[in-house]
Amino acid sequence: MGSRVLRRIYAIDPKEWTVLEEREAPGIPWAAVSMNGTLRFTIGEGADDDRYIRRFVPNVGFSETERIACPEFTGSYLSYDGEHLYLSQWYKHWIVKLDASGNIIRKIDIGAEICGHVFVGGSVYVLRGTEQNGESWTIARLDPREEMPDVKDIAVVPFACRSLTFDGELFWTNYRAEDMIISFVLPNCNGKRTPAPNA
Repeated sequence: MGSRVLRRIYAIDPKEWTVLEEREAPGIPWAAVSMNGTLRFTIGEGADDDRYIRRFVPNVGFSETERIACPEFTGSYLSYDGEHLYLSQWYKHWIVKLDASGNIIRKIDIGAEICGHVFVGGSVYVLRGTEQNGESWTIARLDPREEMPDVKDIAVVPFACRSLTFDGELFWTNYRAEDMIISFVLPNCNGKRTPAPNA
């Protein structure tokens, strides 16, 4: 997890909720994704909060040399399909697929603001909605193999969520306003029918 205010990142033991590792980030940590045994972070740098993707190795730290500028220096949440990074651009309402140099290979229109996304079983699950007027969010699912993916809402999120990940069994998101990290299951994910998230 990351702290925007403290500009630090923390490895958390999800069973004991203790800090296993703490590091200063080279800017504001906005999001992270696991990638082949390392992590990639979206980091906001400088007075304009320009966004870069930085490589982080657990128990070592941030790479001084591996730093990729996000397209137009904007972007927040990351996901990984096993080969490519995907970056969401909140106010543009799309997720972009990137090559190794950070160039856009593809854009996927999500149709709303994006506050998290993750690959699960070949599908992309995305938190979409708006932070305006009290915040309104849903979880949608799409198949990125389709030329024009059909983005379908599958659950309403009853709180102001930020970020999304999956550990092989549970989804996780943040309820930032209440200083909470929440795990949950989803309807029809991996063939299971289970409840939508509750705070």
